[in-house]
Amino acid sequence: MAGKGFSISGELAEEGHRLLQRVYYEDTDFSGLVYHARYLHFLERGRTDYLRCLGVEQRELITADEEGLVFVVHRMEIDFKQPARMDDILTVLTRTEKAGGAKMVLSQEIRRDEVLLIAAKVIIAVINAKGRPRRLPDGLAKQMMIEV
Repeated sequence: MAGKGFSISGELAEEGHRLLQRVYYEDTDFSGLVYHARYLHFLERGRTDYLRCLGVEQRELITADEEGLVFVVHRMEIDFKQPARMDDILTVLTRTEKAGGAKMVLSQEIRRDEVLLIAAKVIIAVINAKGRPRRLPDGLAKQMMIEV
């Protein structure tokens, strides 16, 4: 049973959204280190649960209005600082740097305790259900910039 305050989706904190993830055998390569592409999975989980904690349900956005709204990764910059290993407990930190127009810019980090392992900048394009750019509604943009 989960303790008080526990959430499988992580938590909103002063520095942004915080999500804990354990490194499993399936996340590692032959050397026992996390395979570089697996970090994309951890980062995606962080972004998805960040939105969930902000009250944004992605599956509902596509039908929320006549145009539909979808978030897609447009660009990602990743700095690999140090490796993670099997059984490490990682903290995925996510925060919004910019939300408006037809894009959002998110800053993400993966840490083991206080050690920075990964630093990423993610540019999210906002598109409609037909795949065309659309503006992020003002209310949703403000929601993304929430201060804890």
